[in-house]
Amino acid sequence: MADADDVRRLALALPHVVEIDSEGFDFRVADKGFVWSYPERTPGRPRVIRTDVAVLYVGDEAEKQALLLGEPERFFTTPAYDGLPLVMLRLAQVGVDRLAELVTDAWRMRAPASLVGDLDAGADPVSPI
Repeated sequence: MADADDVRRLALALPHVVEIDSEGFDFRVADKGFVWSYPERTPGRPRVIRTDVAVLYVGDEAEKQALLLGEPERFFTTPAYDGLPLVMLRLAQVGVDRLAELVTDAWRMRAPASLVGDLDAGADPVSPI
C-alpha cells in the first residue's frame, strides 16, 4: 500500500522535478504537471484536496481507458477529466513498486527529451527501497 509520502519520495527522486506549494502534493517537470493530489469537487461544497488519491498524467485516451477498464479498483476518472490524459489512482490500492512505474512513466511523458536522457543515463532513481 502506497501513500502521499511515497509519491513525494518517488517524484523528487526524478531529475529536474519541482514540488509546487499546495495543500497536498503537486510535482512538475519543465513547468508541466505529472502527478498531484486529487482536488475533489462536490457541487455545493468547497473543494477537498485528497492526498490519498493521485492524479497521474498518462499518454493518451487509449492508455487512460486501458487503466480504467483493466484495474477499476485502482483507477478512476470523473467528468471533469473527460478528454484529458489523466487518471486518478487510489494510493491504498497500489504497491510502491507499481507506483514507482506509474510516476516515472508520467514524468517521462511530460519531460522534454533532453531531460529524459538525464534519467536514462543514470541508475534507477525511483527504486522503491
